[in-house]
Amino acid sequence: MSTLVSHHLLLCATPTKASCCDPEVGAASWESLKRILRDFDLENVKRTEGVVLRSKVDCLRICRDGPILLIWPDGIWYGGVTPDRIEKIVLHHVIRGNPLKEWIVRQTPQKLSWLGE
Repeated sequence: MSTLVSHHLLLCATPTKASCCDPEVGAASWESLKRILRDFDLENVKRTEGVVLRSKVDCLRICRDGPILLIWPDGIWYGGVTPDRIEKIVLHHVIRGNPLKEWIVRQTPQKLSWLGE
């Protein structure tokens, strides 16, 4: 049995070189993201819409305006993702399907050529 995945959230939260954000803000954002996903039951593998995965990454190669949150499969990159912004992003983008344009710093639509698209 395979698990349906709704979204995968990658947060550049604790950069080694700390050139994109204050490491303390990144760590606080990571803790906030974990709590919010639990609070909204988005990590539930039995969730009809699919589970929401999360990964803490060292660097997403933007190196400014961090912490950076990349949401797949949408290819939406958010900048300045402080603990205060995380809940709004999850609620509006992940749950309701409405990205928050004012905080988007990059978009990279996914091309699945191996699937014939």
